[in-house]
Amino acid sequence: MSKTNIVEILLVEDNPQDLELALRALEKANLANHIETARDGVEALEFLFCEGPHAGRKIEDVPKVVLLDLKLPRVDGLEVLQRLKSDPRTRRIPVVVVTSSKEQRDVVESYELGVNSYIVKPVNYEKFVAAVQDLAMYWLLLNQPPGTRD
Repeated sequence: MSKTNIVEILLVEDNPQDLELALRALEKANLANHIETARDGVEALEFLFCEGPHAGRKIEDVPKVVLLDLKLPRVDGLEVLQRLKSDPRTRRIPVVVVTSSKEQRDVVESYELGVNSYIVKPVNYEKFVAAVQDLAMYWLLLNQPPGTRD
């Protein structure tokens, strides 16, 4: 995969409005060039593990960050997180849960499974846009992942 085709953000979101808002926020911040979207847990896992429609992808070409909703159809976000963090090929990918769930057990289980950050979606449009932009800026531009050099 050439450098220009590498996915920087995997955005896993089943709510069409939240997905559209997040994509617009990333575009507004000029961070929307290399985004893959998944609308459920199965699509996310197929992308991450190079299966199904993504069988031609190399598993080494991991995204810089996964923005993961928890309440997903087919396979929920906690199972996606568990599979991602339990596989040595994908465990170092930073995962940020971005969800409407404020349930303490979801927060605790996410951290026990290895999530890097847990964000509750702001209800307010402007705050949601700002949160998505801040997340992307941090994980794409400021975070220093293992094995990288300047």
